[in-house]
Amino acid sequence: MDILELYTNSHRLVSQVSTKKKRYLYHQLPWDVRMLCIRGSRGVGKTTLLLQRMAETFPAGSNQALYVSLDELWFNENRLIDLAEYHYTHGGTHLFLDEVHRYPQESWAQEIKNIYDRYPGFHVVFTGSSILKIDQSQADLSRRCLFFTMQGLSFREYLEFYDIARFDPVTLDQVLSNHVQLAMQITRQVHVLQYFEDYLQHGYYPFYHEMGDGYGMALRQMVVNTIEQDIPQAESVGTNTINRMKRLIALIARVTPFTVNVSRIADTLECDRQTVHKLLRTMQRASLINLLFKGHSNMQQLVKPEKVYLENTNLMYALAREINSGNIRETFFANQLFNAHELAFSGQGDFLIDNAHTIEVGGHRKSFSQIKDLPDSYLAIDDIEIGNGNRIPLWLFGFLY
Repeated sequence: MDILELYTNSHRLVSQVSTKKKRYLYHQLPWDVRMLCIRGSRGVGKTTLLLQRMAETFPAGSNQALYVSLDELWFNENRLIDLAEYHYTHGGTHLFLDEVHRYPQESWAQEIKNIYDRYPGFHVVFTGSSILKIDQSQADLSRRCLFFTMQGLSFREYLEFYDIARFDPVTLDQVLSNHVQLAMQITRQVHVLQYFEDYLQHGYYPFYHEMGDGYGMALRQMVVNTIEQDIPQAESVGTNTINRMKRLIALIARVTPFTVNVSRIADTLECDRQTVHKLLRTMQRASLINLLFKGHSNMQQLVKPEKVYLENTNLMYALAREINSGNIRETFFANQLFNAHELAFSGQGDFLIDNAHTIEVGGHRKSFSQIKDLPDSYLAIDDIEIGNGNRIPLWLFGFLY
């Protein structure tokens, strides 16, 4: 494969991408910095994000910017640093590198560092799996690069993505203090409940509109590919570990809600307790699950999580044999809040947000009985359009990004 074919492919992809609809992160990224990393799970739209930036920033057909996926066959016989040298010496100023964890060499981080150091004024934007431990790589990218993580579609984005309605994101403080007015403004334009149910099943990954009835199968294959390909490419794991992760995610999908019993899981997977903790942490970093800890235990590697959720509700519908409405609600809430807030297990309620707000999640009959004595406590209620007092519609927490 000739290097000029990489440019031809880049021009083709940029010319075909639509810039009409952009993910929330597009407008938040400091595109002008010299090095930028976007991490995220498969299917959330990282590739489209890069191509949209190129389409809107550089003249059509210009070789000033180059997009390349690092699983291209060209890299089987050539190095990334060679591509940068050619691009820089032929007038290139920007390199957009997709899926760096697929680079056939283990030296991708070192080579990106060298590119940054060797070519003044040269810009590199790269994407990678959410599992990447970039801060622990041999090359010290942390002092040179800004890192961002990309989530799937929020409920707000879903409404915009499918041309249902467009709204600006709101803050958590706005939701807690002004939810009645916010909900009235939104529901005047759209009956949200009918769309919220569809979002929970199909709305998290932007590629649903391409897959249709094959969406569930595509999600199941995505989970398999994440475990079999992305995780091994990011860190050293063997066949036994891969098989245990498959069994563990099947167990999590089958048992709802999933409360962690480390000893029982260890017996089921035929491993020790430490391995169970490591499996859970790895799957969390791979955006397959979310772990809920008590208090500030999130940073303690061997503390038992109180609850485990699949990373989003679409995965639940794709993987679970039976759907538990309570688990769906909590999974949605955890998924939307983990994006920008600290979430912990609350002994009386379901969630403690930023060590300040207690939230109990439930259906329209849910009462304050469990959290009535707690200050700054709220109910996140499903199946209602507009709340009152400290009863907040659950769907409104999907407007935070």
